[in-house]
Amino acid sequence: MCADKWRSGKAVLSPEQMGRADRLAIAGGMPGIDLMERAGQAVARAAARMIPGGGRVLVLCGPGNNGGDGFIAARCLVAMGLSVEVRLLKEAGELKGDALVAFQRMGLSHASVCQGAQVAGDLIAVLEEADLVVDALFGAGLDRPLSGPVRTLVEAVNRLQVPVLSVDLPSGVSGLSGEILGEAIKARATVTFFLEKPGHLLFPGREFCGEITVSDIGIPPDVLDEIVPATFENTPELWLSDWPGPQVRGHKYSRGHVVVFGGPVTATGAARLSAGAALRAGAGLVTLASPPDAVMVNACHLTAVMLKKVTGVEGISALLADTRLNTVLMGPGYGVGASTCEAVCTVLRQGRATVLDADALTSFSEDPERLFACIRESGAPVILTPHEGEFARLFPDVKGGKLDRTREAAAHSGAVVILKGPDTVISAPDGSAAINTNAPPWLATAGSGDVLAGIAAGLLAQGVPGFSAACQAVWLHGEAGGEAGPGLIAEDLAPALKPVISALVDKCSGR
Repeated sequence: MCADKWRSGKAVLSPEQMGRADRLAIAGGMPGIDLMERAGQAVARAAARMIPGGGRVLVLCGPGNNGGDGFIAARCLVAMGLSVEVRLLKEAGELKGDALVAFQRMGLSHASVCQGAQVAGDLIAVLEEADLVVDALFGAGLDRPLSGPVRTLVEAVNRLQVPVLSVDLPSGVSGLSGEILGEAIKARATVTFFLEKPGHLLFPGREFCGEITVSDIGIPPDVLDEIVPATFENTPELWLSDWPGPQVRGHKYSRGHVVVFGGPVTATGAARLSAGAALRAGAGLVTLASPPDAVMVNACHLTAVMLKKVTGVEGISALLADTRLNTVLMGPGYGVGASTCEAVCTVLRQGRATVLDADALTSFSEDPERLFACIRESGAPVILTPHEGEFARLFPDVKGGKLDRTREAAAHSGAVVILKGPDTVISAPDGSAAINTNAPPWLATAGSGDVLAGIAAGLLAQGVPGFSAACQAVWLHGEAGGEAGPGLIAEDLAPALKPVISALVDKCSGR
């Protein structure tokens, strides 16, 4: 992936990178208190939209810059004519820097302010009377579980189900991983600044954020020249320049040839789903190669997909002696065992662009390093598409949040890794990563992953680089799920790709 992908893609910053962006903006001449003022004003505008008829606002402020944003929001809300009460976790004398300045600018005469130990006193009564709570306790940088009175406070807010607007990120959600640190605010809406953080996009944090608004507070985009983000939201802007749109002089042989290796007669459906998806994704030709006893079953269901009889690793090698067959997909319905391991290694030795899914991954549970060695020796792009169970079997020692785990797995295996789920993460060996956000819940159905693997293979066949092919496949899969709608089954997904691809063609042509 190009180092400047962030210029076109929607970058996502870690909390540490966001702090650096703040510091670079300040070093460039933007006073920190001005950034805080703009952030607080954005929060106030969002809060006013949530209670258009006016009402009582309770602003919960922590001791850091998140609390400073809350002080400014409180001042602005008072100026708008709302009734505002502020609760500060610590004594005001403990505030420092811009947060202290923001507190002083708020003025004690403009809001009812309780500090330190007074916060918990009559909290339940205050919460019950509030029309909106502004959560300015902790932002994306929280790195330890909430405990003690703060956790009790968060639990009370959630229990009473008062509408909440969170500042930056709901308190208790890790900005780095989206994990819940003990307990977390369940917000109806969240206002964040400059760019989103992983915690906004990864589950379970995404569920706690509600509607997310990203506000421009004056941080110049060129700070990213120094930060060089490597994490992105998976949107077309990230990969559209790599998308293999139709060419006037193109033909089926110029669009690549995918070979999908299928399994025995009792397990043929998965490979057919993959083959159909590869063809729909734009591969010029697709061949389904299967054991002799499965050919007739497959022939009864397929038309545009070609068929080949293949027996054992000798048959695989003989078929792939034809160099026009430039991409391989193996795993769906293939069968689990030592023979599958040997078949995968045989494919990888041919140096073809390869997608490995399902049985091709599970078969290496006892010896994943063998697979990784074959991938590194292949020299061609390889995409792995595990769900969480398969991932745990292939990478048993890889721990942590989903983003970090996927990155580590890609670096260790030498493959692009698609760790599937409602918040699928795609990562390349160079550390580039994308978080997907468009997958509807009805994609959780048998065969859905087989279709995803086929889409990825179809894109690889057309010469799309590995990371871009994986990102495109995941996004197209999500859009197809939305197009097919509730009640979909896997067979609905390949046809649903047609209008999705049509929209991409329109986008590329500037319509």
